Amino acid sequence: MLMLGACSGPARLSGTELDRATAPDFTLTDGNTGQVTTLSSLRGSVVAMAFLYTRCPDVCPLTAAQFRAAQKQLGADASRVRFVAVSVDPDGDTPTQVRTFSAAHELSSNWSYLIGPRTQLQNVWSAYGIGAFNDESPPGAVVHNDAIYVLDTKGREREILHSDVALKDLVADLRTLLREEG
Repeated sequence: MLMLGACSGPARLSGTELDRATAPDFTLTDGNTGQVTTLSSLRGSVVAMAFLYTRCPDVCPLTAAQFRAAQKQLGADASRVRFVAVSVDPDGDTPTQVRTFSAAHELSSNWSYLIGPRTQLQNVWSAYGIGAFNDESPPGAVVHNDAIYVLDTKGREREILHSDVALKDLVADLRTLLREEG
């Protein structure tokens, strides 16, 4: 009897695949809990990291909704994925605003919304190629790109997605990276 083995290489991810370099580490404060958080402390979990602001009228609420829907779709696997927002609005993203935004989007478990002083955040934005610029129309608006970085359990950059990613693709990619863990 002839048995054929599957010789497929690593599973393809739906976004733009990255070179598996260790993600640049940083230290910020979780606006929900007040705890100091480093990106490297999240190793052991798959991480989906977006750059958001609480007063955003369009892309940020959609990304938050995607994260919440992904948590629901992942079921029991959701406990092994960390969803992270990094602020692009150090002036407007206060702990109160972050808690309100997180509650409005039903994000609490395995969710961090990281804030900090502008200089600290600018270093993070620079490390991840994120542009964030204040725009006065409407007042308080921040123009920024909608990157979602997905990191594997070893803290390596695996792919970059955007806010228009299909939920099924996001969930499939997170599950693929969870399977690699073992």
